[in-house]
Amino acid sequence: MKMTIAGVTARAAVLAAGLVGVSLPAIAAEVNIYSYRQPELIQPLLDAFTAKTGIQTNVIFADKGLAERIQAEGENSPADVMLTVDIGRLDGAKQLGITQPVASDTINSSIPAEFRDPEGHWFGLTSRARVIYASRERVEQDTITYEELADPKWKGRICTRSGQHDYNIGLFASMIANDGAEKTEEWLAKLRDNLARKPAGNDRAQVKSIYAGECDIALGNTYYMGLMQTNDKEPEQKEWASAVRIIFPNTNDRGTHVNISGMLMAKHAPNAEQAKALMEFLASDEAQHIYAETNHEYPVEPGVAPSEIVKAWGSFKPDTLSLSDVAKNRKKASELVDAVGFDNGPAS
Repeated sequence: MKMTIAGVTARAAVLAAGLVGVSLPAIAAEVNIYSYRQPELIQPLLDAFTAKTGIQTNVIFADKGLAERIQAEGENSPADVMLTVDIGRLDGAKQLGITQPVASDTINSSIPAEFRDPEGHWFGLTSRARVIYASRERVEQDTITYEELADPKWKGRICTRSGQHDYNIGLFASMIANDGAEKTEEWLAKLRDNLARKPAGNDRAQVKSIYAGECDIALGNTYYMGLMQTNDKEPEQKEWASAVRIIFPNTNDRGTHVNISGMLMAKHAPNAEQAKALMEFLASDEAQHIYAETNHEYPVEPGVAPSEIVKAWGSFKPDTLSLSDVAKNRKKASELVDAVGFDNGPAS
């Protein structure tokens, strides 16, 4: 059983209580992880790390607020490593001042420059493409661009989750970086008017809506398709997924927008050496293969193949825009979403 962070803190308190002269067994090496990634998605990686190094892992999971928690805990924070999704959360943690740079030739040789912070404060581990889910029955075309989503031919045929969700903000920020703020605002207004309904639900819900005939295309992340296609606990999701195929936008020009899951070391990491060992392991071939097979994401390390399910979706050209440039435009993207009333839906 993994030791909880509370257990680690309690044990530290006992040691600090002044047990001078008392002979105690050596404390096993460990690393404390604050994770936005669901435990079942990262446990195979942590098990492999412990088997390889003997270093134990202690995990706290939450879907929000972990960066702010580390900030509030300050120098007393037990956090060593934070795992998260989306460039926004990675860059946001750096802006909060809760990270420290990590210098590692091992990590840098595995992770391409576009997937890591120039100053070493965060590193991507896997990528996911923001693609078009398209009805197999009602959409014939095989190519599309993000810009084309503003075409009147799609009026009443598009579904998406909230424009303010991190995944969409990342895409819209990339549009600003590529096309400029003014054109992106015009595009967002036209995309809003092409929606079949107000933005709602998660990416899986968009696939369900296509299956139900509520819309014909939707914005979504690639890995959700893999999770639905292999979901034995909820077989209805397999049925939804079977009605939809993936189209990679902008393959014939700048490429499809990609975002990342990633890692960082906490500013006051009490187990910095072990934390660095974990980060180097997560960047390794072994861990990249585990990620690919478990989560249906794309490894960021060149040469590590995606899973067979992911391969079946076909190859695509990723946008090579630096994620640091995407992060710089996130605030403006959020402002534009509100400016056009995107989440109010069509005819707003």
